[in-house]
Amino acid sequence: MMGYYTDLILILDSTVRLAIPLILACLAGLYSERAGIVDIGLEGKLLGSAFGAAATAAVTGSAWLGLLAGVGVALGMSAIHGIASINLKGNQTISGVALNFLAAGLTTFLGQSWFHRGGFTPQLSGDQRFGPITLPFAPELANVPVIGGLYSELISGHNILAYAAFIAVPVTAWVLFSTRFGLRLRAVGENPKALDTAGISVTRLRYQALIITAVLVGVGGTYLSIAQSAGFNNNMSAGRGYIALAALIFAKWKPWPALATCLLFGFLDALQFRLQGVQFPYIGEVPVQAIQVLPYLLTIILLAGFIGRAVAPKASGIPYTKER
Repeated sequence: MMGYYTDLILILDSTVRLAIPLILACLAGLYSERAGIVDIGLEGKLLGSAFGAAATAAVTGSAWLGLLAGVGVALGMSAIHGIASINLKGNQTISGVALNFLAAGLTTFLGQSWFHRGGFTPQLSGDQRFGPITLPFAPELANVPVIGGLYSELISGHNILAYAAFIAVPVTAWVLFSTRFGLRLRAVGENPKALDTAGISVTRLRYQALIITAVLVGVGGTYLSIAQSAGFNNNMSAGRGYIALAALIFAKWKPWPALATCLLFGFLDALQFRLQGVQFPYIGEVPVQAIQVLPYLLTIILLAGFIGRAVAPKASGIPYTKER
């Protein structure tokens, strides 16, 4: 019985680790879409910030400088998206897709040009990465039945970016639904004309939302390359930005349901690792590719008919033109 419990704890531990970039990207998309900006470019921002963080950490030897670089890359990409969709009033979806293509090509090109490793960065270690944090009394409680494994393995042992991701959820809920800034941010995504009439700048609010978006998704990309992994590899975001957007729709643009949805996707991702190589009754061993597609298949199934009616902010994706 304890063997099954240990396996469950290990799967849940993997669930948390795999869900962190999804949580951060989903919260990032929550801010931008609540402000009326569709951000398909979350995938590209994750990838670009992951490369920026890993490359900087490899050169400087500092994970913290890597974090700054990762956030900086995301800020730069958000600035491009903001200019295209807010100032030039371009199509927000096309702008986001263009950022995804830019990140996919540029990270591979720069990685090969700088490090000559086929687009990979050097392996990182020591201060170049964010290491696990052992919470108080975790080693002492490790052998205590039930509670020990839960605390020492599942709650303790994650890095600072993982804990920051979970803290960001209640902070986001408080900012969006309990502050004046959050009220205005939600209003600009629903009725920007009314906000403009009240003398509040729609452009400024939308840029503020994109800045918050960039910080969150930059931390998510940094987590991918110098916390969860030990360096950057080609296309390491692996569709997580798109899954984060799907999770956001499934959660109906609310922080706590977004957390639950991202944990669900993380659980399925962790489960597919456990199922690889397993002999199933009457079926035998399922091909690895079929197991790996499970999280993405669930995304399609959920969006196809299990989320009910998900109503996006009314001004989402619509450029605002100030009346004179």
